Amino acid sequence: MTSPKTVLITGTSSGIGLATAVAAARAGWTTIATLRDTGKADALLTAAAAHEVTDRIQVKHLDVVDPATIATCLDEVIAEHGHLDALVNNAGAAQVGTIEQGSLDEVRAAMEVNFFGVVATTRAALPHLRASHGRVITVTSVGGIVGQPFNEAYCAAKFAVEGFMESLAPVAATVGVDVTVVEPGAVASEFVANLNLDVDAQLTTAGPYAPALQAYLTRTQQSFTNAQTPTEAAAPLIKALTAPHPPFRIQTSPWARNFVTTKLTDLDGSAVQTLTGEWVR
Repeated sequence: MTSPKTVLITGTSSGIGLATAVAAARAGWTTIATLRDTGKADALLTAAAAHEVTDRIQVKHLDVVDPATIATCLDEVIAEHGHLDALVNNAGAAQVGTIEQGSLDEVRAAMEVNFFGVVATTRAALPHLRASHGRVITVTSVGGIVGQPFNEAYCAAKFAVEGFMESLAPVAATVGVDVTVVEPGAVASEFVANLNLDVDAQLTTAGPYAPALQAYLTRTQQSFTNAQTPTEAAAPLIKALTAPHPPFRIQTSPWARNFVTTKLTDLDGSAVQTLTGEWVR
């Protein structure tokens, strides 16, 4: 008998990562659901039990900014299952602010999680994915295409991920590995809540940027009232996981496709600047 395919997913404590882990298990994959803190796996395990896929989900420790945990996790996966067929880079962290009032350390931290963590995990997984003719699927964001106010560090990291993966894709294809990026828009998850953003404090210390920040936060709160559910956002990831030849770039909703199209057809940048400029007025 052929053993089930194995997928490793980062950042599965909540949101898209959790939904993707459960959906992959339901699709028949052996799912390695990784977390920086395995003590936060309760929601994942509850969802797995509700869908009767607990036997297909294995929780493991992996911190994308700690190469030792990446190596240990992959070694365990290969020792226990013999192969790795897909990697889903999902772990990430939001960061809101503008550079004059932030610190370089905050920018570096955003890059470490959202960019270098993706690079490190992908690099470590590639030898195993070459052996299986597998695939790399990376959750980026519409913010990896369109730069957004007060998301400078986050969007910079997601832009970097998009450039990294777009450059890697044709090279990886020569050794039988597919590369796909998946771009969600607003998703109703704990991702933004995990910012622990003190809005009043932010506005109090924003100085000359306070009116723009207030306008941006108001618009953002409104956008999340119509957000996708994590399950809806995870569905395109499962298609990328199971399709014979997935495309390089996938958006998770019609809104996300329209938003990304604005940038990809905007040769002089004026359309994007007009659009995002409205968010801060």
